[in-house]
Amino acid sequence: MPTLRIERPHGDAMLEDWRFVHNTVIPTGPLSLDDVRERSRRNHLEVAYLGDAVVGCTTVRPPTGEDATATVIARVLPGHREQGFGTALYTRGMDRAREMGAAAVETVVLASNSEGLRFAGARGFVEVERYVLPGDTIAYVTLRLPST
Repeated sequence: MPTLRIERPHGDAMLEDWRFVHNTVIPTGPLSLDDVRERSRRNHLEVAYLGDAVVGCTTVRPPTGEDATATVIARVLPGHREQGFGTALYTRGMDRAREMGAAAVETVVLASNSEGLRFAGARGFVEVERYVLPGDTIAYVTLRLPST
């Protein structure tokens, strides 16, 4: 039985895998390989594989602002949801955000992604903002973990 493997992308093939997951989960905001290369320089990206099959990816944006808020986004391809992969990705992303010095954590989910919104809500995230990017018609939802 294949095991889940999560690692930072090294090389264009893995960046393409990250891009594939991103563009599948967020079809309203497709990225080019150059976009992903640029993101990999400023954010912590990881790709998840089950055996040789890509199943998900994460983005951890470093903490910013006075409250040191990091953004942790876990994405899982639709055919691989409800199998614990999102939880594994989310846990690693949260660990990385803490290592980066995050005092607060947010996530961003496409409003049409009801599974993603449910996933975030089940982990305690609450909605703080909705916005639509220029040229888009579907909102992004920013959710935040309440302070403990």
